Amino acid sequence: MVKESLPSWIHQDSEEGLVHVNVGGLKRSLCSSTLKKFPDTRLGKLLACDSEEDILQVCDDYDVQEKEFYFDRNPGLFPYVLHFYQTGKLHVMEELCVFSFSQEIEYWGINEFFLDTCCSYRYHDRKLERGRHRSWDDESDVSSVDTSVDEISDLNKDMQHFQEVRYGNIKKCLWLTLENPGYSIPSKLFSLLSIGVVLTSIATMCINSIPEYQVGMEEHTVISFSIKGRSEYGKVIEDKTTQALEVFCTCWFTFEVVTRLLLAPNRKKFFHHPLNIIDLVSVVPIYITLIFDLTVGSESELGDLGRLIQVFRLMRIFRVLKLARHSTGLRSLGATLRHSYREVGILLLYLGVGVSVFSGIAYTAECEEDVGLDTIPACWWWGTVSMTTVGYGDVVPVTVAGKLAASGCILGGTLVVALPITIIFNKFSHFYRRQKALEASVRNNNNRKKIKVSCENEKTTKQKKKNKGQWHTISTSMPTQN
Repeated sequence: MVKESLPSWIHQDSEEGLVHVNVGGLKRSLCSSTLKKFPDTRLGKLLACDSEEDILQVCDDYDVQEKEFYFDRNPGLFPYVLHFYQTGKLHVMEELCVFSFSQEIEYWGINEFFLDTCCSYRYHDRKLERGRHRSWDDESDVSSVDTSVDEISDLNKDMQHFQEVRYGNIKKCLWLTLENPGYSIPSKLFSLLSIGVVLTSIATMCINSIPEYQVGMEEHTVISFSIKGRSEYGKVIEDKTTQALEVFCTCWFTFEVVTRLLLAPNRKKFFHHPLNIIDLVSVVPIYITLIFDLTVGSESELGDLGRLIQVFRLMRIFRVLKLARHSTGLRSLGATLRHSYREVGILLLYLGVGVSVFSGIAYTAECEEDVGLDTIPACWWWGTVSMTTVGYGDVVPVTVAGKLAASGCILGGTLVVALPITIIFNKFSHFYRRQKALEASVRNNNNRKKIKVSCENEKTTKQKKKNKGQWHTISTSMPTQN
């Protein structure tokens, strides 16, 4: 491009009827009379420029020799702009990205109002739908650790970290085996073993709650449970078989946590990852209760502290969440709930309003009847069960007004619960696809490395064969000495 002071050819040439433009290499000529019909557009403003500064504010450059204006824009979208100047209407193809098209016409100063009726509805509908998906992406980029692009970038940084430490390749292989079930065959076997241990732990805890498997420490007889708590015969101990399984599961979970901590490329980030927090929660309470049992004594001697120990023991149920490490669906569900707090909040708000309204109506209608709806808090329980369409049947209205209120409560609950579910489901599908894309990226990186190593080995083998052949040729061509 050749830049000079404002030349006279601009207005002279435009008065002759043509304005030459170069859009990303695509050269076109437009009639100045056509551009004057749309003075508020970028090309229309070009005719009103009186100085070089004004021209450079409208275009990126201008060429004196070629007598044309240069615009550094996408040439593939400029034909739609040309069609607008020729017909006065905008049209958009189905395969175009609506956001890219919107940014392009905004640059040229063309309003979306000029979209023809055949394209207007479809364009705005697609823009609204894509806008919802893009807003989810923007929120995820800020606050989510499940963003595929961010996770892939973090994964590459972790890979680079392993290259800087001693025995980095071995640590990297072990770390990927533990963290990515689909990384290799050993990682799949390790994942299956870990799932088996988790299920065994859950089954053991459930079996321990069955009275037939609980033995009294003093009488060694089967201890029964009452509503108020344990029997007075003595402290209940676990069956020896289930106790051995529990010890094995605890040792395995401890091994997993310690190994992941030692192999983690960034130990600060290790304690911020939700799955690692679940691992710690499933292991630490066991050691806390073990310390209390060894140092203090039985739970009956501790009073309220003994109840706290029972709560710690109950936290073993969180071990089932460890399955999320081996399930794409569970990880996607966690990401969905974390990013659907607005929808969940709206759902709870709707339920709260509905429960309050219908509980008040039910109390007014049933307060004189002996059906268990004699207080508003009792009606809250009934309203919650009815609005969520669970219907335990423990408390039911008997009056006509109460039954009408119950009908409205059930119908309202059906509508209220169904409204946000579609949005939450769409988000779940969105995060599930992103999680699958991340796993595919990990597998592809592993496959590329294997192919690279195989090619290098093959190249080395060919080079050795070639060198061996050359040596054989040289040795046979040498004259023999008598």
